[in-house]
Amino acid sequence: MVERARRKSQVGVVTSDKMAKTVVVKIEVVTRHPLYKKTVRRSKTLKAHDEQGTVRAGDRVRIVETRPLSRDKRWRVAEILERAR
Repeated sequence: MVERARRKSQVGVVTSDKMAKTVVVKIEVVTRHPLYKKTVRRSKTLKAHDEQGTVRAGDRVRIVETRPLSRDKRWRVAEILERAR
């Protein structure tokens, strides 16, 4: 019997909500440089599907991996963790 893998999830901040049913989420990762041991911030932006259109710029959200929904949309908003002030 084969078990299905859990879907990947990320937590990030919404940077843009100007598209219809789509938000841009910035994922920021803080790591240490392997040689110089300095703290390095790495970030990437992902497009996520927002069916209700309730997410606003500045909100902290959890996104989960899903099937391809468009050319560059492979994530959907699972929940809003924190609203923007």
